[in-house]
Amino acid sequence: MVTRTRRNIVYIDEEKCTGCGACIISCAEGALKIIDGKAKLVSERYCDGLGNCLDCPEGAITIREREAEEFDEAAVELHLQSREEESFPAPGCPSAGIIQMETEAPAAETARPVLKSVLGHWPVQLALVPPDAPFLKGADLVLAADCVAYAYGDFHREFLGENRALLVACPKLDDFPVHQQRLNEVLKESGLRSLTVLHMEVPCCSGLVHLARQAILASANAVPFRDVTISIRGEKREG
Repeated sequence: MVTRTRRNIVYIDEEKCTGCGACIISCAEGALKIIDGKAKLVSERYCDGLGNCLDCPEGAITIREREAEEFDEAAVELHLQSREEESFPAPGCPSAGIIQMETEAPAAETARPVLKSVLGHWPVQLALVPPDAPFLKGADLVLAADCVAYAYGDFHREFLGENRALLVACPKLDDFPVHQQRLNEVLKESGLRSLTVLHMEVPCCSGLVHLARQAILASANAVPFRDVTISIRGEKREG
């Protein structure tokens, strides 16, 4: 029998919600999910009502008192376990759609210059880079979503090179509480000169922007910040 009681629980204003996924990252219980481009409450019993998701950049989330199912910690554990075992992105997520695009045929091999990598360090995965890595000291940091380098053809020339350090992460697939802590430490310890975030246009990917902004706040290191969106067709958009 389902027990209902009057308690605090999340409320989502869908008119304000942009589907950025920031609340998904903040909710340790997995009570929220992006469905059809909007954040939705998966089940009332997964929401503890404590409000970790209230850092929504659009102000779309509040905590309200109403009648709801009681919070069930055991059910949350089972839910999180089953979510980890999922093999595919959540239905309705824009990044899960299959798209096949027409591309221009490459020029003849004899006419193409050999492009050399300008990556100046290793590793690049955010979770693997120590906060005190020497290549981070005073660098212009580029934090890129995993897919960006494949989608944007001029990635190396425009965003890598002298005094630039690269860190990559996926806001949908990675363990973001761990990534948030690591990026916080990087900004505290490395003395970055600037921070550029490159992410894909799908809403869940903008969680990387949220990650960066939270790290700036946590570290009190107000570095110059640049937000760059790459479309699925490889077009660059600022902001």
